[in-house]
Amino acid sequence: MSQVKASITPKQFLMNILNGLALGTVVSLIPGALFGELLKVLLPVFPQGQTLLQAVTMSNSMMGIVIGVIIGLMFKFTPIQAASVGLAVIFAGGAPKFDPAVQGIVFSGTGDIINMGLTAALAVAIILLIGDKAKAYTVLVIPTVSLLVAGGIGRTILPYVQSVTVLLGQAVASLLTLQPILMSILIAMIFCFLIVSPITTVGIAVAIGISGIGSAAANLGICAAGFGLAIAGWKVNSAGTSVAHFIGSPKLSMANVLTKPKILLPMLCSAAILGALGAIFNLQGTPMSAGFGFSGLVGPINALNLAPGGWTMGNIVLITLIFLVAPVILGLIFNHLFVNVFKIIQPEDYKITI
Repeated sequence: MSQVKASITPKQFLMNILNGLALGTVVSLIPGALFGELLKVLLPVFPQGQTLLQAVTMSNSMMGIVIGVIIGLMFKFTPIQAASVGLAVIFAGGAPKFDPAVQGIVFSGTGDIINMGLTAALAVAIILLIGDKAKAYTVLVIPTVSLLVAGGIGRTILPYVQSVTVLLGQAVASLLTLQPILMSILIAMIFCFLIVSPITTVGIAVAIGISGIGSAAANLGICAAGFGLAIAGWKVNSAGTSVAHFIGSPKLSMANVLTKPKILLPMLCSAAILGALGAIFNLQGTPMSAGFGFSGLVGPINALNLAPGGWTMGNIVLITLIFLVAPVILGLIFNHLFVNVFKIIQPEDYKITI
């Protein structure tokens, strides 16, 4: 452990935390993103799907422990140390709530991802500081100290961190007072950035109650990020990693974007155009759908549900063109421009190490 501690630079420490956040988010949200909406639609004819729906919902609420364990693995921790980080993170994230009515714990939502990152960093620092000093008492000391100290501090600051998230959400909501097209362009670009930041787009969308045209714009901004990053990184990443950006979450590239913000420029350009198209065709969404984008077809399905006439052939074609075809075409165009014409981005900038 002392060798691990000595070899970790501040930059590597930050990258491990960010990569762990990104991977943990993708792993925990993918089951619900892929099958959540589909199972809801099938319930009337397939009631057995209720159990499966409960499983994918549970996966969302386990985000904290998944993130904590993955971050521990990033630091090459032992199973005891990695699990201890997971316990601290899920407690501080806020998903487990103590309900006197049931005299137990109720899990609700995913928790605050910003607070998860802060708590994970604190837990890792404590474990690195303890190192091998606990010796034979490691199994007693590490889980207890990590949970009570790091988890306790994280849970204490949770309301304050959540207030920052709410303030940011209110700033985004203020865009709704602008003209529809300009509003949609700005919201699409903002959510394109937020989806590759430590901030949960789902939490922001629900907190501010973004709906209607604004929700569709948010979805399209995330689509721009997902398809754009998949296309840009196709040459340097595996097919599975690339595809995970739009069927899972673009947060997979969070560490890359935060260290090299310029690589998001093609996606922001795509988001602007997609946001305008969403407003022009009056696409709609709900607060719960706004933060998912193309993942699990949540955005497209809700746009179809709310479209005049519902699931008509015309609406299906329109939604397919705007949510799938347009992001791919725009991703190819802007990737070519920024890599081959403007030459300010290299394909290697999108390389992800997993």
